[in-house]
Amino acid sequence: MSIINRISSKVLVTLGAQLERVRDGVAAATLPQFATPAPGLVIQLPRQVVNPQHISIGRDVKIGPNSVLKATVRYPGGWLSHPEGDHVAQEFEPQLVLGDRVTATWGLQVVAFSRIVIEDDVLMAGNVYISDGQHATTRGDRPYKYQGIDKVAPIRIGRGSWLAQNVVILPGVTVGRTASSQLAASWAATCRPTASLRARPRGSSGSGTPRRAPGRSRATWPGHESSAGAGQPAPLRARGVKGEQ
Repeated sequence: MSIINRISSKVLVTLGAQLERVRDGVAAATLPQFATPAPGLVIQLPRQVVNPQHISIGRDVKIGPNSVLKATVRYPGGWLSHPEGDHVAQEFEPQLVLGDRVTATWGLQVVAFSRIVIEDDVLMAGNVYISDGQHATTRGDRPYKYQGIDKVAPIRIGRGSWLAQNVVILPGVTVGRTASSQLAASWAATCRPTASLRARPRGSSGSGTPRRAPGRSRATWPGHESSAGAGQPAPLRARGVKGEQ
């Protein structure tokens, strides 16, 4: 390699490093105002944050690029509205809570209509999707995007859990502390602490299958102790949903 080529390579490497620092600086400077201070927060660009005043974030949370944190207060938005107003209109009171040291590599999508809590030290790989509501499918004679949101139920991801790549968490799920999942699993039922979830074989139907039988966590979530029995978590109730269902 000639001297000119070596110099050019060094210049390009230096320029690339400077651009990375500039990008990280822009990402930090343009973070929105959340419901809590969120010291040490990093959400890399590009990103989408909707209604940050409904989002509480703990310390040292790190979220990779192409991620979405969305607290939905009205449905539908502009993209999903019928041009003549022929759609179900709803209002929500969402709460999205991320604990301390939550990490996600890239492509995280969290959409809250009721309440989603991701506790301390949860690890999420790429393309994880978490939502506490689903599009209604009550009618087969009209587009689903105009039917509103139903099956709204709160979600809790227990402390220290690991959600592998392409995992989907559905409404009403509680993931026990330090539970883990394999690739492309879909969680539709509550699992116990330390449980491990695997995806069904290709071609089969249904959600992922816990290696242990589904059941309520035996741990008591902080602030949600149940009077029904020792060691049982108190159920979280969805916030009120106004408008046509």
